[in-house]
Amino acid sequence: MSQTLDAGSSALTHGVALSDAAAKKVKSLIDQEGRDDLRLRVAVQPGGCSGLIYQLFFDERLMPDDLVAEFDGVELVVDKMSSPYLEGAKVDFEDSIQKQGFTIDNPNAEGSCACGDSFS
Repeated sequence: MSQTLDAGSSALTHGVALSDAAAKKVKSLIDQEGRDDLRLRVAVQPGGCSGLIYQLFFDERLMPDDLVAEFDGVELVVDKMSSPYLEGAKVDFEDSIQKQGFTIDNPNAEGSCACGDSFS
């Protein structure tokens, strides 16, 4: 896993990590879309049983106060408001017989609901 920013970039970085498996899957999904302007955005929004929910989606927009880090050619974007809730978190991708999908391991989550979709 490597984290780099372009030398000419003025964007600030964040403390969220993207595993090699997740970066590979994101790159594959972006290639399937046939677009080179997409980034993976992770955000935290109010909702769910425990108070906060994760949002993980592709975004072509980059806002002036977004925080950006690059992992093996994949840009991971976090908005300024979500950054404190996600500091130290790691986005991973699991592909097994039992489970397939992205996961977020967040050391800031004090508790989560039974469904696992929200946290506090």
